[in-house]
Amino acid sequence: MALAAERLRRFKTPLRYVMGALYVLAGVMHFVVPNAYAQVVPPVFPAALALVYISGVAEIALGVGVVFRRTQRIAAWGLIALLVAVFPANVYMATSDIVLEGVPAALREPSDAALWLRLPLQGVLVAWAWWYTRPESDGGVDSSSNR
Repeated sequence: MALAAERLRRFKTPLRYVMGALYVLAGVMHFVVPNAYAQVVPPVFPAALALVYISGVAEIALGVGVVFRRTQRIAAWGLIALLVAVFPANVYMATSDIVLEGVPAALREPSDAALWLRLPLQGVLVAWAWWYTRPESDGGVDSSSNR
């Protein structure tokens, strides 16, 4: 098990950059097609468009923050909180037969399987972010230089 953990640790820095880039891209998309995101905000939440913009800013800031070792732990905790906060939107999408307007046809009506598989994927994303919250003594933080 220790050998597997050591092998996985080699990928920690590159995967941190991938994670950061994915969240920045996702955050930017909140500003490119905000109405598509607003459609998946559960109706019990007020000001859907404002929530879309707020979550977009958070994704961009946290995506940038996770890239730098100095801020990676706090940004990773922020990403975990964000993933928990947006989980109701994923549940709403899976349970409400939403047809997204203003998006390419291939994305307009995601399959039920894709929508339901997205729910456990949130757990994977939380675990990925959690990896960057671990203190150095736990082997959780890589030993590369601050970037």
